Amino acid sequence: MSRSLSDVRAFEARATDAELDDLRARLAAARLPEAETVRGAPPGPGRWEQGVPLADLAGLVEYWRTGYDWRAFEARLHRAGQFRTTVDGLGIHFLHRRSARADATPLLMTHGWPGSVAEFIDVVDELAHPADPDAPAFHVVAPSLPGFGYSDKPATTGWGTERIAAAWVELMGRLGHDRFLAHGGDWGGNITTVLGGRFPGHVLGVHSTFAEAPPGLTTDGLTPDERRWTEETRHFWRHRAAYAKQQATRPQTIGYALVDSPVGLLAWILDKFAEWSDTEDSPFETISRDRLLDNVTLYWLTRTGASAARIYYESHNSVDPALRVDVPAAVTMYPRDIEKTPRPWAEQRYRRIVRWRTPEAGGHFPSLEVPGYFVQDLREGLAAVLAAAGR
Repeated sequence: MSRSLSDVRAFEARATDAELDDLRARLAAARLPEAETVRGAPPGPGRWEQGVPLADLAGLVEYWRTGYDWRAFEARLHRAGQFRTTVDGLGIHFLHRRSARADATPLLMTHGWPGSVAEFIDVVDELAHPADPDAPAFHVVAPSLPGFGYSDKPATTGWGTERIAAAWVELMGRLGHDRFLAHGGDWGGNITTVLGGRFPGHVLGVHSTFAEAPPGLTTDGLTPDERRWTEETRHFWRHRAAYAKQQATRPQTIGYALVDSPVGLLAWILDKFAEWSDTEDSPFETISRDRLLDNVTLYWLTRTGASAARIYYESHNSVDPALRVDVPAAVTMYPRDIEKTPRPWAEQRYRRIVRWRTPEAGGHFPSLEVPGYFVQDLREGLAAVLAAAGR
């Protein structure tokens, strides 16, 4: 049963001084291992072959302790507009940036792991209040996934992507958005797929950077570049996805380290930002230290290392093979993302792809890596979706 808008409450993130002092004390007392045995390798992927290099981590730990300003990120969250409500028995935190434009369309944006709403904090204003009057405007809603950030941590199993998608429909309806667009990447792309496939009466169309195809498709007829994509994706899942296996099978075990040690949490997340970004050596070629630490500190202060990891336990490889998306879809495959789907494969699930883009730059975190392109691509993709939907 839908609750009224009165169940939506304004929320302000505010860590105590004691929590921030404790974080700095833990960072000062951190015990670090010896350097990697590939130390001295030239800049590039080989330098990260054994994981996060000691010198990179030690420098970032020192900056986190002495230079990073969490209060500035809290202020940005506050300006974006934060709220909480209870959906299906679980407290959900979300950003809600309403547009002043009368023609604005509701847009639901879902993040993934190891991300958070921090991925969207720098783009919500541009999407809600474009400087160009001819650009589409959106009422942006960006929820924190269950077990992430300031959303509640599920106390029982069952909060997989299907249940999350249903909760998002309830959330949007409660905000007065019975019909809306949906965007996502990583787990957010998975949930966006479920939204488009299960709830076509509510979802006008979707934009995704993660268009997962049905299983068992052949490479016959694919171009050489498309075949290369499939080989890269296969290599990733065979040789570089130990983190996913760990979180899908033993999230509680890795969770102790992620919740108890800020350095352990930082290394676990930094490793993915380094490997999945479109850079030659360091993720900080395109993403600032502050933006990464906004995200990591959010995990730390909310103690969500274990609860966020459980989304893999709940939903790893769980998309219904028979699920099809018949609402209009726009798809963008960034060149350095970890899983790229050839268009002929994507078309087997997304039956009305109205716009397909393969940009020249960008990785798994495009809103942070190439924010200007991300906003423009999202606007153009959603404009094509709206046109196809007759809006």
